[in-house]
Amino acid sequence: MALREIVTLPEPVLRRKAKPITKFDKNLQTLIDDMIDTMRDAPGVGLAAPQVDVSEQLIVVEYSEDDEDEEDVEGKPPKPKKLYVMVNPEIVKTSEEKVLGVEGCLSIPGIQGEVERFEAIQVKGLNRHGKPLKLKLHGWMARIFQHEIDHLNGVLFTDLATRLWKFQQEEEHEL
Repeated sequence: MALREIVTLPEPVLRRKAKPITKFDKNLQTLIDDMIDTMRDAPGVGLAAPQVDVSEQLIVVEYSEDDEDEEDVEGKPPKPKKLYVMVNPEIVKTSEEKVLGVEGCLSIPGIQGEVERFEAIQVKGLNRHGKPLKLKLHGWMARIFQHEIDHLNGVLFTDLATRLWKFQQEEEHEL
């Protein structure tokens, strides 16, 4: 397993629609493992293949609902993070309710923005071995998946943001 370089704007791969994956071979498994290591090293909560210069429909997400309020509960061990690998993900159902939230992106360092996203979604795709996978997601997990799936369509959070700003180094550390 190896760390891969995370490409940043204006790299053209970030604006391209990624190709569906059809071969579940050793190369794909290596890409998945590399993406997980790269996401963790960054550190980030999600990563799409175009962000490591591979125009294929693959995302990895690792998050725990406790991440957002870990400091609120002293002495309670945080829930373990759950790792998701999804090949050819597709949003098949959305809630009517949308919520505004702050997002950033490993491919657009130093910028944050407010983005309106669906509060809940249903996503279908394949796991790393080509088996069907269907997830019902809400809250921040739904936001992360929407953000990563957008990458597969050449859409960046800055395209959707109602407001953008640069953030300072100390803010980045807190995130």
